[in-house]
Amino acid sequence: MKTVKEYKEWYRSPEFEKNYTCEQKDFGALCSEKGSVFKLWSPAAEKVTLQLYKKGNKGDAFLKIPMEREEKGVWGYCTRENLHGVYYDYVLSFEGKEVTSADPWARACGVNGKRSMAVDLSRTNPEGWQEDKAPAYQEENVIYEIHVGEFSWHKSGGFPEKYRGTYKALTCAHTTLNNDGIHPTGLDYLKELGVTHIQLMPVFDYGSVDEAGDREQFNWGYDPVNYNVPEGSYATDAENGEVRIRELKEMIQSLHRNGFRVIMDVVYNHTYSMDSCFQRTMPWYYYRTKEDGTPENSSACGNDVASERTMCGKYILESVLYWAEEYHMDGFRFDLMGLLDVELLNAIRKALDEKFGKGEKLMYGEPWAAASSPMEGGAKPALKENIGLLDENVGMFCDNLRDAVKGHVFEGELPGFVNGGKGLEKDIVNGVRAWCKPEKGDMGIKAPSQVISYVSAHDNWTLWDKLSLTIESGKDSRKAIRDRLAANRLAAGIYMTCQGNLFFLSGEEFARTKDGVENSYNSSRTINRMDWERAYENTELRRYYQGLIALRKKLPGLCDKTPGAEKRILMERTGKNMAAVLVDNTGEKASEWEQIYLIYYAGRKRTEAELPEGEWEILADGENSFLWKNPETAAGKLTVSKTSVRILGKRKKAEG
Repeated sequence: MKTVKEYKEWYRSPEFEKNYTCEQKDFGALCSEKGSVFKLWSPAAEKVTLQLYKKGNKGDAFLKIPMEREEKGVWGYCTRENLHGVYYDYVLSFEGKEVTSADPWARACGVNGKRSMAVDLSRTNPEGWQEDKAPAYQEENVIYEIHVGEFSWHKSGGFPEKYRGTYKALTCAHTTLNNDGIHPTGLDYLKELGVTHIQLMPVFDYGSVDEAGDREQFNWGYDPVNYNVPEGSYATDAENGEVRIRELKEMIQSLHRNGFRVIMDVVYNHTYSMDSCFQRTMPWYYYRTKEDGTPENSSACGNDVASERTMCGKYILESVLYWAEEYHMDGFRFDLMGLLDVELLNAIRKALDEKFGKGEKLMYGEPWAAASSPMEGGAKPALKENIGLLDENVGMFCDNLRDAVKGHVFEGELPGFVNGGKGLEKDIVNGVRAWCKPEKGDMGIKAPSQVISYVSAHDNWTLWDKLSLTIESGKDSRKAIRDRLAANRLAAGIYMTCQGNLFFLSGEEFARTKDGVENSYNSSRTINRMDWERAYENTELRRYYQGLIALRKKLPGLCDKTPGAEKRILMERTGKNMAAVLVDNTGEKASEWEQIYLIYYAGRKRTEAELPEGEWEILADGENSFLWKNPETAAGKLTVSKTSVRILGKRKKAEG
């Protein structure tokens, strides 16, 4: 057998690139009434046999078919028979050694993804799927992150027991708290909150949960096995490969009908293990290795996918397009995007724009990695430092704002602006302008469209747990709770008035807690559950978020994502524990106010803030985000309560 270094040298060679770069797009197993076609790319294989099964997880093959070697390292087999629902795998021979593998390009699979399934995708479409489309694009994106398994798991959500923790739960209409018929949960709750996009934590087939096992198992799902197949543990039947496809489509259809666009969290930077269908069908091609042949591990997950290799990049690009086309996904969030290369991300952006219209599909990711991952051929990683090399519609999570607002993401007791941190006022101002042209150093950000403004996500402590560590830690007195709630409202008031795209973790709006667990990726469902009872115990905080979201949509000066948006920042003021920004709020979208004045104050005693010239309406303060419905006016100076925000608007001058 070739050594890892020998494989690496072969894949690097111009001869390999010339002889085996393949343009065709019909890999996998596709069926129709005209017949079935199987295609596999494996230039390294000397022989490939297709094995067909009646079951997805047991029984011997009922038919073994030698595949024909075609051009560019492609192996193929076709038949006039429609093999929809038949399971299969491949036996590949490398230098006389045989290995059995599922299909990397599979679109369906059996339980736990060990065998692939041939599929006629037209048979998986729910009624009305051809007419399904995303709701009209809104000027502002408010992204809400959920996990399918935790969103509906707890009985207090009022979801039918048989659907809890599944795709089907998000097709259920008018669920209420403990079925009381009064307090909305599920889809009605999301509509009332005002979010526009639902970001789904991984829904592709992943390996850390046994689909045939106890339904109480839990994992976030960042462990890819089959990139183009839905996860089976969220389906009502994981044994039948068709069910998971149909039920995910039904869920997306339901979300669209209820006014939400859907974003898919994708993890193309690593696989569940090195013993993957990638590795089995094409040894060492899809993974980065060090010069001594050991795998790179900058994902901290055991391997790094070599996105810069031509056929690997092609696979990723076509996978994204497949989810957008077949499942009607409206956007993509890339996990550890810093491990993917800039050229690939820009190619994906271009392909999405050409297929669906410029900027129609959202695209953003994490601009970091656990460590540096050397890329071949001069490829550049999509890290924060290279944001200027990316298309203006490829966004990144802004950890600068996150840490400035609430404190260091890994140092639990290190505070940010809202919870006692010092010297962060300028960072808060830079956050408002989405870090476009910050005072010290140019990060290269082209426009607010490249920035995700947020303070919490599934990773690390929830916002509430972070505040609990930094504000009277270990105490649950009324004062401690009151101070944490004030800091929470201020944190929301800051990032929801920044010019980037808004994003928050489900439950942040009701002080979601994971009982202090910092990394709950495989904690119990009890720790990770969406706590619907807490949502109504903290109604005032939840209502505060609703008001901020509703107000935000009325402020074009903050919704502007164009390269010229930073010119709307007319004035900045900073002082001890205070930052203030004056924003031009004019635009094509009609607004009641021509200017907006934002005041962020983290002091522990009330103070006075000087207002710009003119009369101002108070649209929101530290406790009420619905003041804009019946605003009071202020001029000259304004009293600002401790740990609070003030959002003020100056009405347009009457014409004539």
